[in-house]
Amino acid sequence: MRERPDKQRFDFEAVFEPDDYLYFYGETLTGERTAKEVEFLVRELGLDRPMKVLDLACGYGRHSNRLAQLGHSVVGVDITAGFLEIAQKDAEAKGVNVSYIRRDMREIDFRQEFDRVLLLFTSFGYFEDEDNLRVLENIARSLRPGGLFCFDTFNRDTFLKTSLPYHVAETGQDLMINRISFDSVQGRLYNRRIVIRDGQRKDKPFFVRIYSPTEMVSLLAGVGLSVHRMYTDFESKPFSCESRRMIVIAGKV
Repeated sequence: MRERPDKQRFDFEAVFEPDDYLYFYGETLTGERTAKEVEFLVRELGLDRPMKVLDLACGYGRHSNRLAQLGHSVVGVDITAGFLEIAQKDAEAKGVNVSYIRRDMREIDFRQEFDRVLLLFTSFGYFEDEDNLRVLENIARSLRPGGLFCFDTFNRDTFLKTSLPYHVAETGQDLMINRISFDSVQGRLYNRRIVIRDGQRKDKPFFVRIYSPTEMVSLLAGVGLSVHRMYTDFESKPFSCESRRMIVIAGKV
């Protein structure tokens, strides 16, 4: 059955408010984790020579700035001004130059400018289906012929077997409560998230469209991108029917 209209909201400003986001996710988004993810990108995307890279939904620049340190020309795009400010300060501290742009990924209009495009940390599927397709079209248009696109997301086939209706994350005395439901008609995971911090409640609802591997292959083919490889994790473990996540590398014909 379809979710009630009051659940069909995505409060971008609340969900990606930098202070709360980093407060609860900071312990998991460690420097060591980022280093492993960048090692994967270098290895699997052939980033062994200077390339032009587009990092969509770049957040606070944890991948962009490290790639820039390796000599790549990086453009980071995100909709949250606060994240971009943090990213820019970190770039300056690292002594690298990254072009950070505040923009909705549905509105980018690059044309065959990039060798590689990234969309990481479950950043695909935030919109209606037609807008999710528009994001892929924008990515395909941004890539040069022979360029590669890498993104990671949930594997619908397996995720639903292990997903719990509630999950609580604790940081000190504060709580992030995830209340999960799934609309099988729309293919959407809804999270009616509540953050309780310093005794105050904040509602941060969002949804993510979850695709099966078959759906993703078809969507990518429709915009001129062919899947080269799929992995389970950033250690390059091969994708299987038991994989909870999928990391997809697709190329532009």
